[in-house]
Amino acid sequence: MLAERAKARAQGSHRARLLHPEIDLQKCIGCGACVAACPEDGVLGLAYGQAVVVHGARCVGHGRCAEVCPTGAIALTLGDLADRRDLPAIDERHEAVTVPGLFLAGEITGFALVRTAVQHGVLVADEVARRVRRAVPQAAPVAAAVGGGAGAAGDGESHTARRAPLDLVIVGMGPAGLACALAAKQHGLRFLCIEQADSVGGTVAAYPRRKLVMTQPMTLPLHGRLDRLEYEKEELVELWEQLTARHRLPVRTGTAVTAVRRGTDGVFAVSTASGVARAHNVCIALGRRGTPNRLGVSGEDLPKVAYSLLDAASYRGRAILVVGGGDSAVEAALALAEQPGNTVTLSYRGAAFTRIKARNGERIGAAIDAGRVHVLFDSTVVAIAADAVTLRGKVAGRGDHEFALPNDDVFVFAGGAPPFPLLEAAGVSFDPGLRPPSPVAVDRGDGLLAAMIAALLGCIGLLAARFLLRGYYDLPLAERDASDWHAVLRPQGSVGLLAGIAAAALFAANLLYLVRRSARGSWLPGSLRVWMGMHVATGVLALLSACLHSAFHLRDAVAGHALIAMTVVVATGAIGRWFYSFVPRVQNGMQADLEEVGARVAALAGEWDEIGRGFGSEVRRRVEALVAAQHLGRSLPRRMIDLLWGQLRLRRLLAQARKAARRDGVPAVELARILVLARRAYRLALQLTHYEEVRGLLSSWRWLHRWLAVLLLVLVVVHVVTAWQFGGVDFDVLRLLGRPQ
Repeated sequence: MLAERAKARAQGSHRARLLHPEIDLQKCIGCGACVAACPEDGVLGLAYGQAVVVHGARCVGHGRCAEVCPTGAIALTLGDLADRRDLPAIDERHEAVTVPGLFLAGEITGFALVRTAVQHGVLVADEVARRVRRAVPQAAPVAAAVGGGAGAAGDGESHTARRAPLDLVIVGMGPAGLACALAAKQHGLRFLCIEQADSVGGTVAAYPRRKLVMTQPMTLPLHGRLDRLEYEKEELVELWEQLTARHRLPVRTGTAVTAVRRGTDGVFAVSTASGVARAHNVCIALGRRGTPNRLGVSGEDLPKVAYSLLDAASYRGRAILVVGGGDSAVEAALALAEQPGNTVTLSYRGAAFTRIKARNGERIGAAIDAGRVHVLFDSTVVAIAADAVTLRGKVAGRGDHEFALPNDDVFVFAGGAPPFPLLEAAGVSFDPGLRPPSPVAVDRGDGLLAAMIAALLGCIGLLAARFLLRGYYDLPLAERDASDWHAVLRPQGSVGLLAGIAAAALFAANLLYLVRRSARGSWLPGSLRVWMGMHVATGVLALLSACLHSAFHLRDAVAGHALIAMTVVVATGAIGRWFYSFVPRVQNGMQADLEEVGARVAALAGEWDEIGRGFGSEVRRRVEALVAAQHLGRSLPRRMIDLLWGQLRLRRLLAQARKAARRDGVPAVELARILVLARRAYRLALQLTHYEEVRGLLSSWRWLHRWLAVLLLVLVVVHVVTAWQFGGVDFDVLRLLGRPQ
């Protein structure tokens, strides 16, 4: 995995383009669930016993890694957008910050996932519906306002221009536009859809024949849930066409939008070649590819040059050149190479493929090894002729030179010019300074809230029982036999026995987490996150049930020893989880891990530098002084005390920082970021400075917790067997439990 990470850095694929997983190493337990769940191979891996981002550029935002992580250690975040001028400035409602009523959805916002595009479209329609409900109701029926149903032609736009403005005009009928239209229909909005192509589907409709489209389970308005992870392009497009016809969505196909302008009255005029549509709101749901980029060489206008491939089976016995280095180019080259008689050459200006999916990387590698595709790296097209193509590059160890290839067809996949001019003319800004600030990364917790709530309720219930029945539980042990409650509350009584059975069952369920976490336990249902929560909840509830079973009396016997062991195991588990946050779990050597920690400290210093003036610099200085003064003793108890004392000092420092920030007028967003950096800086510096001591503490504590759990298991088994044979168990209770209801 380390070699693969080095390879990713060398190729430049380690950096995410937009969305990427952020891993909290203080919570990661190295279970590998995220690696197994990610549909894009190579994004994540395991190193030093923890999850790491390997090929970040391959992440497209499926989010499966965050969903399956049992400790909530992963979150999908946006990269640094401070200098990105290819993303529009929109707010959380996807409304352009500079043009009220103009919404953007789908790929144009920088998110390429189909499920995300659908969510965007629904979000926009919901927001427009909310605004329409607040405004004066409009009585004009939808059909009259838009001049017909799906695919209607004629003078619909001119009718629209003469009537009252529509509620919404949707530009583009890809996944985002279709979802927006379905949701608009569901809300009863008056709307119109405009699509430049001759059919719905957007970018997906332009994919090659039978191309697999990766999605995630999602819900389409007026249709329902799509549960599969992959669909062929034809399946999705057919579904979208059926939905368009079934719900009579007002769609204008084959119509290009030339301008979108907002009038002084707040009404938009959406101009097309066939007329103008007027609406109070506009949703632009276009793709980012736009007009294909041209090579700028002679011969590019020849009929043999194409910028998309719809059906590879139409090309046989041809000499074909594919230009590009992305997934589209690789998939086109592979599809063409599968046809009989084709000679396929792939020209890419880069030294290696850095932007393709791992699956495509494996397929193109196999095709190269088999001689089905010939790849020319570091090459560019110089000229295109009727029967040949001239390229410049390095071939057979020679220096940079020009050479000619016999050629019948050229396919260019060099990206496209996004429809940014249309957006800019409409008033949409791409200024990074106008984008709302990204959410501050805060401590996400362990994802165990439900488990802790269950444990808290159990504690409250146990304390309530102890208080309400104090007349029995406060009695000396020798006097309890005379109480009317003794037959019920004693360990062998009905309530006591049921509590004991519950404790044993909860303890068994607690151990199942170890099975589920292993490679052989994947057959058990439920995510690791759920099982981790159950592990915590069942551990605490088993202890509470055992306390009730013991009738709050600690006996000098196997039962009493089992109760003590269970108490210690639960306590060591809770304390050990806290210790776990101070050091990444490593398994492959100290020196390598120290290098990793050092690299994270260096990266953190760069973040400090962004806010390292004034108040931020003072907080940083005080955190560094706190770490420098931190000492961890040599013995286990001393290290525990010193670690706890350091945490208390950090909390006091942060509390003082909050007061100083309020006094100095530091903005709340900046203060939140500074406090997050302070916590991260403290823990990373502690790992780097006292690595051996903290690692030894964690190792000792983990050893203690595990062997105490083994001892507890033995004591519980012995106690159950002994109680069954000699404990005077109330068998009427057992018969009651086994009786059919």
